[in-house]
Amino acid sequence: MKPDFKLLNPELVNQILDEAFQLLREMGVKVQLPEARQLLAAGGAEVDETAEVAKLSEKMVRAALATVPHEFFLHNHAGQPIVHYGGNSVHFDPGSSGVHYLDPETLEHIPSETPHLVRVLKVAQSLPAYDAVSTSVVCNEVAKGIGDLYRLYLALLYTDKPIVTGAFSVKTTQTMIDMLALYAGGREALAQKPLAVFDVCPTPPLIWSKFGSQSLIDLARASVPAEMVSMPLAGAGSPVTILGSVVQHTAECLAGIVLHQLAKPGAPIVWGGAPAVFDMRQGTTPMGAVETAMIDACYAQVGKFLGLPTHTYLGATDGKIADYQGGLESGVSAMIGALAGINMISGAGMLDFLACISPEKLVMDAEAIGMAKRMVRGVNVLTDTLATSLFAGINFKADFLKQKETRTLFSKEQYLPSRVIDRGSHRAWLDAGSHDTWSRAKAETNKLLAAYQRPTMPEQEQALTEMVTRLANEAGMEKLPELAL
Repeated sequence: MKPDFKLLNPELVNQILDEAFQLLREMGVKVQLPEARQLLAAGGAEVDETAEVAKLSEKMVRAALATVPHEFFLHNHAGQPIVHYGGNSVHFDPGSSGVHYLDPETLEHIPSETPHLVRVLKVAQSLPAYDAVSTSVVCNEVAKGIGDLYRLYLALLYTDKPIVTGAFSVKTTQTMIDMLALYAGGREALAQKPLAVFDVCPTPPLIWSKFGSQSLIDLARASVPAEMVSMPLAGAGSPVTILGSVVQHTAECLAGIVLHQLAKPGAPIVWGGAPAVFDMRQGTTPMGAVETAMIDACYAQVGKFLGLPTHTYLGATDGKIADYQGGLESGVSAMIGALAGINMISGAGMLDFLACISPEKLVMDAEAIGMAKRMVRGVNVLTDTLATSLFAGINFKADFLKQKETRTLFSKEQYLPSRVIDRGSHRAWLDAGSHDTWSRAKAETNKLLAAYQRPTMPEQEQALTEMVTRLANEAGMEKLPELAL
C-alpha cells in the first residue's frame, strides 16, 4: 500500500481545465516572439499581431497534448537511465540559480562564486538522496554573458549525475546543448539519452516572452527535455485563491505545450512550476508556506491527470539560516511533494526565498528526503503472515530482537539516517560534545568533501574546457577561474 495524496476531486480537476481552456480561447496568451506567433497561427491559432496575442482552441491544445511523451529518462555520463520523469516516480535535486552562499562559519549571506558552486556540486554528487544535481548558484565573478554555460561547465566536470539547468539567453541555449552533446556522443545521441533538462519560464500572467518562446522551440527541435516553470504569485501575479492560481498555471503550461509540440511533435516536456503565495504583510514570496505547497500539489495533480511528467520547487525555506524554521518548511514541503508523486522536486539546500544556498543545509535536507522517500514506499508485506508467525515461541516475552526476521528486515522497514540525526541517549549526546544539528551537518559536509572523488572523462573534459575558455575570452575574461581538478 502506497500513499496517494490529492487535494482535488475529479470535478475540480475538470473545472480547472475547463477554465484554462476558456482563458486560452477567449483571452488568449501573449506571445512576444514573432516566429512563435507564426507557428501558432499555422497550427490554427487566432493571432492578433498588433497585440501579440494568440487565442488557442481546446481542440488545438488537445492535439498538442496527444503528442507529448508520458515519460522519459535523464541519464548519467555512462548513459544509464537514472531519473524517471513520469507516473509517480519521485526524485530530488538541489535548488537552482541562487545568488548568495551561506558562510558556514559566520552565517553571512555572501555573493556566490566558483568555489561555492563546486562545494555544492561535490556534496550533491556524494549524497544518494539527490538523484540529480543542478546549476545551483550564479558565479558572480564570471562574466554575465557566460554565467549560465559556466555553471553547466562546472556541473559536467564535478558530477556525473543528470543535471537540472537552464539558459539565460537564446544564444547560450544552443551552446549548452553542444556542451552536453560532447558528453553524450553528439546531438543525436543526446536526444536519445538526454543528460539534462532545461527550465523554461513563462511570465505571469499568461505571457510567453521572446526568450521563453525561443527556448521552447530550440529545445523541442533538439529533442532536449524542457521543464516549464510557471510561477503564479497568488494575490499579486495571479488570482489570490489557490484554485485561481492553479487555473493560471494550467493555461500558461498548456500554451507552452502547444508551441513546443508545434516546433517538434513528440519532444519531451515537463509540467513544472515554482509558484508561491504573496505575503501581504511583508511583500515577499514565501516558498516555505504551506499554501505554496498546496498550489504545487494541485497543479501537479492536473498534470498527472493529463498524463504528463511533473516538477516543482519544494524543500526550501524562507529562513535565513538552517534553524527550526528551515527544518519545518523544508521537511514539510518535501514530504508534501513526495506524497503528491511529483517526479522532480527542486529546492533542497536553499534559503531566503531561493536566493541563497548552503551545502550544510543540503546535507540536512537529505535526511528529510530520506524520510519522504520512505513514506512514499508505503507499507509492504514482508513475512508470510503479518504478525502471528512472529509470535511463535515468544511466550509473552519481549524477545523479538532475537529473531532472524528482525535482523534481516529492520533495514528494509526503517530509513536509517546519517549521524546528522541524533537518536542516541542524552548521555551519549553529552559524551559526543553536545553538538546541535547544524554542527553535525557541518561535520558531515566536511567528511563528504574529504572523501569526494571526481568522476573523470579526460577527452570530453579537454574539449569542454577549450570550448568554455574560448567563450570566456570572447566575453572579455582573460582566463577562467582556477579549479582544483
